[in-house]
Amino acid sequence: MTIKRFLFIFALLLNGGTVMAQNVNPPAGQYVFERGNGTLTVKPDGAFDLDTIGTNAHICELSGRITGGIAQLEGGACRVSFATRGDTVVIATNGADQCRDNCGARATFEGTYTRLSAACTNEAVKESRRRFKEQYDAKRYQTARETLSAVLATCENVLDWRTVGRIRNDVAVTQFNLGDKAGCLQTLQPLAKDAAMTDAEIKESFPPADAYDHIPIAKAARFNLKLCRN
Repeated sequence: MTIKRFLFIFALLLNGGTVMAQNVNPPAGQYVFERGNGTLTVKPDGAFDLDTIGTNAHICELSGRITGGIAQLEGGACRVSFATRGDTVVIATNGADQCRDNCGARATFEGTYTRLSAACTNEAVKESRRRFKEQYDAKRYQTARETLSAVLATCENVLDWRTVGRIRNDVAVTQFNLGDKAGCLQTLQPLAKDAAMTDAEIKESFPPADAYDHIPIAKAARFNLKLCRN
């Protein structure tokens, strides 16, 4: 066999292997969209639910069943592909207009989704926040701080900015109660820019729905920064 023929056959096998690798369903589990702006849940039978949020609270919502890495949405024109690459799933469409029927004008579901660890699923984070509140209300501040600090350390890169902002405020006020003002200020540093703005300035800087979410987080950060600077 000549070298050229060998390379040609090898390339065919390699390409075929890539196609085969992509034509399988993603492993069952929960995946998070880029910057925490959505969730993909895949069940063992290939059924999936997907929701994302874009600018100004525009959303995408769709569900269906994945077969061989492909989901044919209702109506048949829109085909959604799910390409598994390690711990991520890359979702794309065939570009049909009907694919946009599932989304607001400023939202998308096409992109990369990362599989969540057990500690970072929606349910696990909600449970950690519930335990934190219980511990904080009981004035078990050290335990409460450890509970939420662990969520930030492990999950911050897969949580949406709203959840991260609320957790940072909760950790900061707990640090204040522990007498750790330096730690409190460090925790709040990523929120300091918004906290320095007035509510009116926030409303001018963000679309209405986004401003609505920014304002209470910024207000809490302003209050907590004042506490920890005094």
